[in-house]
Formats: sequence, structure tokens, C-alpha cells
Amino acid sequence: MKSALYLCLLLLGLQVQGQQQEQQIHHPPEDQSQANSENLPYIKLAPSNADFAFEFYKQIRDESGDRNIFFSPLSISTAFTMLSLGARSNTLRELYKGLAFNLTQMEEQEIHEGFQHILQLLNDPHREAQLNMGNALFIDNKVKLLQNFSDRVTNFYYAEAVSSNFQNPPEALREINKYVETKTHGKIVDLIKSLDEETVMILINYIFFKGSWERPFSNLSTTDGDFFLDAKKSVKVQMMHQNKDFNVHRDEKLSCWVVELPYKGNVTSLFVLPDEGAMKQVEDALLKETVSIWLRSFKKRNIYLGLPKFSVSASYDVKNLFKKMGVTEVFSDQADLSGVAENLLLKVSKAIHKATVDVREDGTEAAAVTLLEIVPMSLPFPPPPHITFNKPFVMMVIDKTTDGLLFLGKL
Repeated sequence: MKSALYLCLLLLGLQVQGQQQEQQIHHPPEDQSQANSENLPYIKLAPSNADFAFEFYKQIRDESGDRNIFFSPLSISTAFTMLSLGARSNTLRELYKGLAFNLTQMEEQEIHEGFQHILQLLNDPHREAQLNMGNALFIDNKVKLLQNFSDRVTNFYYAEAVSSNFQNPPEALREINKYVETKTHGKIVDLIKSLDEETVMILINYIFFKGSWERPFSNLSTTDGDFFLDAKKSVKVQMMHQNKDFNVHRDEKLSCWVVELPYKGNVTSLFVLPDEGAMKQVEDALLKETVSIWLRSFKKRNIYLGLPKFSVSASYDVKNLFKKMGVTEVFSDQADLSGVAENLLLKVSKAIHKATVDVREDGTEAAAVTLLEIVPMSLPFPPPPHITFNKPFVMMVIDKTTDGLLFLGKL
């Protein structure tokens, strides 16, 4: 029987207002942080992370039905790639395939260097938008990590190693939940309710984003409105409004509108509004190539924009979703995580991902699923079109420094 490695993935959306959190990760030199060379590991990593993000989204979509979707692809990728430092043989190959890494295009060392650079860039304290990401390993005090694994998770992922007494589950739970609560500024309380009897380690990744809109909405323009769940059902929401110039693209092939809402700093969000009945078509086409076309096709135009204020929380059983993507061995008794600890056979017993988002007049807490709706005008000199997020829409938050897809969802 293998001892259980309880892998806990955590994503948080926190308040827009507040002081910048002090960083423990040093940001890279100025020339490196602004370098745009395609040979930099984090740039080479971006296509793989995008492929994983959209594939994982589709797995959630197939299970969730009409429920909201919201998660951080980067949080999940980071946690499992960090774990891969201790994986061997077929377990490692499955993880790499599931995470969409192509070893013919990137060496293993470059993958980990890429995540190292992403962590450095995201945690740069000079960013205007606050974006923090971190990792932690809670380890039973009877477990001794292999030196190579310990050195590499510290070097590449800046992981905090915390010795814990898993023989005393209530004490371990309190310690872990307190860590999570502190890192999330009290937004996530009592994340873990219980521990497997054989748990010897918990791996946590958290991501924290609070961004202010480049152009905030006025509180005075917020009005009550209808959000149409389908053709027959609607709910009342508070709808924010603006009449300004935005980057807009009409994708006739996919029958949707795409609007960019940038945050102060180097983070932006895309809101995608499918026409009636076109949501599945848009979701099926969610690929890095599609988003790249949208970004290249934007044109600045004046629009009447309507966006609902909303808060969404979502939790996912990553273990179940990964199994559907062909990543099975790491969760089984055939798992080879022999590079993690001395004289201990390990497997992942659970993988949890939790995300929250809050979108309001001054900005976004984390990021979330977003829907757009538009009423196009076909006059020779049309007045500004109305683009109103009052039916199911897709939202993604992109870090322009790393080309990283931080958050992805559907409301």
C-alpha cells in the first residue's frame, strides 16, 4: 500500500483595494523581465500552458452542464509540474503529456526554468496590478525529502517546506488551513475538512490577483438588469455601464463578439459573447490559435458596454478530470514518485482546485467566467453598438508579460 501524497491546488481571487503584499521571490533583472526573445523558457512554455488550459476547460465544460466555470490553468500547471520533479518513468511521461509539454520542442530543464521565470515575473513587486503566486509543501515530520527534489522545488518553484505532524490530523489541519487563510487574506477559510489516514504530504499552489480597471465603471451608472440564463429564464443582476473606446472584434466565423478590458499594469481580460445558440461552437474553438487571431484582429471603436457585477466560486476534483485526460498512473498504486522522498512509495490521493472571483466597478478580484451580448447596428454611419454581458459569456485573464492565461471561465 502506497503512502498518500495529498496534492492540494488552490486559486484565490482577492480584493481590488489594499496594500501590495511583500514578496519573497526576487524579480529578475530589468533587461530579462522585458526581454521578448522567443528563446526565453517562459515564452517557449506559453503555447503548452495555453493548450493545457483549453483542454482542461473542455473537460470541465463536459461535466458542468450549465454551471459556472472558473479556474486558474496556471495554478494547476504549476503544481503538477512541480510534482513532476519527483516523478519517473511512465508517471512522468503521462504528466508531461497531460500538461501538453512537448519534449521535442523543450527540454525538461527549460520547462522548470520557464515556471521559475513566470514566478519571478508574476511576483514582481513593481507591478501596478498585484499578482502573487506561491507554492508550499507540508511534509510529515517523519518524511525525509530527497535532497535533489528539495533543492529543485526550492530553486525553481520557491516552495516553502513546512514540517507537519500528520499523526495528529486536527493539528495538521489547523496549520494548513491557517496558512491558506493567511495567504488568501481570509478569503478561503477551512479549505481542508479532513485528511486521509495515510497522508504524508500536502502540496499547495496559490495565485492571488487584484487588478483595477484601466477605465473604471462609475457607480452612478450601475443599474438593475436581466441576465438571461436561456431563452425562457432570467435573473436580476446589477449591470455596470460605460460608453468609451475599447478594443473590439467581431468573429463572424464563430458568431461572437470579443471585447478587451485592460487592467492597470500589464494584465488584460477578454470577454467573449457568443450569439444565441453559438456557445458550444465558441467553446469548441477555444485554442491558442483562436485567441491569437482575436488579439491580432482588435480594432478600437466606441461602444456602449454593459457588464454585470458578479461573484463566482468554483471547486474541482482535478484528479477525476486528469484521469479523463489520460493522466492516471500518478493517482494509482503504479505511481512512480520515487524522486520525492527517501524509502517511501508515494501516490497522489486527492487533487483539489478552488477558485473565486469578484468583478465590480473598480476592477476584478482574481478573474472569472464572462459572457457578452451585443446588438449590432448595420447603418452606413452606425451609432456605437451595445455590447451587454447579459447572457452566458466567456472570460479570460491574460498576463501580457508572460503570455500566461491566468484565469479562464464561463458565467
